[in-house]
Amino acid sequence: MGRGRADGARGLSKRAPREKPEVAGSDRKVSPYVAGILCRCPRCGRGRLFAGFLALAPRCEACGLDYGFADAGDGPAVFVILIAGFAVVAAAVVVEFVWRPPYWVHAVLWIPTTLALTLGLLRPLKGLLVALQFHHKAAEGRLDRNGR
Repeated sequence: MGRGRADGARGLSKRAPREKPEVAGSDRKVSPYVAGILCRCPRCGRGRLFAGFLALAPRCEACGLDYGFADAGDGPAVFVILIAGFAVVAAAVVVEFVWRPPYWVHAVLWIPTTLALTLGLLRPLKGLLVALQFHHKAAEGRLDRNGR
């Protein structure tokens, strides 16, 4: 009977502290593929990568990583063109050979499909390329003093 309140209060005070967000130097490994496709910070995996549809945020809201290193360039657009182009052309060829619909049916099918695929893939692929840049410590090429 004498243990109830005192031990209960002590037990509450010994509760495990809340986990703090992971920051630089943390042992937690974040997959660049998961973080990139989910458009999350490549270092902590929690903060948002984008401030707009394709505009990068200035820094991570969770760990403070500065996104100034990131320059995906035209890479995401190239991959989107290749992936969406292959998918839409392959599907259009199959539909043409199997059902032979009129051209307006192709337009109704493939114009919205192309728009949905390109807009749907652009942001995750840009996030993936930025996360891979961070993971591999990619930087702008520089010549050293020896001319190499």
